[in-house]
Amino acid sequence: MTYCVAMNLDAGLIFASDSRTNAGVDQIARFSKMRIFARDGDRVIVTLSSGNLSITQNALNTLDQRARGGDNQLNLWNAPSMFDIARLIGDAVREVRARDGAHLTQNNIDASANFLVGGQIRGEPPRLFEVYSEGNFIEATPDTCYFQIGESKYGKPVIDRVVSRSTSLSDATKCTLVSFDSTMRSNISVGLPIDLVIYRTDALRIGLQRRIDENDPYFQMLHTQWGEGLRQVFTQLPNPEWG
Repeated sequence: MTYCVAMNLDAGLIFASDSRTNAGVDQIARFSKMRIFARDGDRVIVTLSSGNLSITQNALNTLDQRARGGDNQLNLWNAPSMFDIARLIGDAVREVRARDGAHLTQNNIDASANFLVGGQIRGEPPRLFEVYSEGNFIEATPDTCYFQIGESKYGKPVIDRVVSRSTSLSDATKCTLVSFDSTMRSNISVGLPIDLVIYRTDALRIGLQRRIDENDPYFQMLHTQWGEGLRQVFTQLPNPEWG
């Protein structure tokens, strides 16, 4: 299992994903769920993935190979909009699942795969999409400015309380990392390191890319102070007086 978050804010985009993949309690590995396709001054595309690792890797590698082909076929490097990028990913997921899905299902292996894809292509504003396992997708809006995939339920409450379209990138990044801390506290299938990308609107280049591991001092501080702060607020709440 995994946990991925992406936000589309007025100030820019935030992407974060954990790196834990497990096929059982005694088989845990690390794989990055984030892929970046960027050409400075032209486009920045970031994908986050959850679900069957072979499906997600094959879908992205298929797109990457076709983009390197050099023909005039619509691909990651010549697509005119992020809508077209989302459609390309959806088509690739369908193609790989059509080829491999039945064989996986016969062996009781879940063939689902989901993506968050966002970024900016020169000539249009930043956009963010969630691509479902069936290949269809939806776009983030000012009312729903963030998406989660994977183990989303543990980190959702804090994001819902804090983040809106006008939230600054620094506050949204802090909230994103708190949501990861809350998720990892409650679910051992999500774990460090966290891959983080921050993109500022109209920059057309990655602003910050960081891998946060167990030795990261900021994340350690956030983990400690968030836990202590919650306990302090809880003790300050009045007890129920219902007779």
